Amino acid sequence: MHFKLPQMPSKRKFFTPLFLLFLIAISFTSCNVAKQAQQASNLASCDFRIKSVEHVTLAGIDLQNIRSVSDLGISDVAMILAGFTSPVFPLSLQLILDGRNPNTKEAGLNRLEWILFVDDIQMTSGILNKPFSIPPLSSATIPVEVGFDLKQVLSGKSAMAMLNFCMNLAGAGSTPTRFKIKLKPTVIVGGTALTYPGYITVNTTYTSK
Repeated sequence: MHFKLPQMPSKRKFFTPLFLLFLIAISFTSCNVAKQAQQASNLASCDFRIKSVEHVTLAGIDLQNIRSVSDLGISDVAMILAGFTSPVFPLSLQLILDGRNPNTKEAGLNRLEWILFVDDIQMTSGILNKPFSIPPLSSATIPVEVGFDLKQVLSGKSAMAMLNFCMNLAGAGSTPTRFKIKLKPTVIVGGTALTYPGYITVNTTYTSK
């Protein structure tokens, strides 16, 4: 079971005109490089958004199908309390990005660095270190595995406050959770890695209502 976020497409331009001119120039060196350059160029006009949040797990307890704190069993509560008193209070989830390609040719990239914010709090960062592509005139989902120490991120908060925070992430809370992810794509063209100089920010508001 998972919860979809509101459809809030937001166009994010990945490459500057100078960057695109560079891609076009080197695209004439070989057919393979031309294909790589075309995929990278097409990525410039793709739209990205946060589609859903799935598999929210706190201290080993799956919260995805929990609708309220009262739904937790005694053993689940005991595990969560034990996690809170341990040095690390692990939270993991899967963030599903949706990329849409309006071009008549495939778009792709080789690596994606990301920074995740929840309610304007920086949670964690990571790298999706594998290539992916988006078919022409279509869309593709990009799963991003996220894991971090909730105790470190929400330092000073009580166990119940942290649990409520996680319940909101799982879509069980009454308060909408605001997600923001910053993306830095890298494409490899002709054996050269080209990384976007800054981060592209994708915002959305998540609610189970």
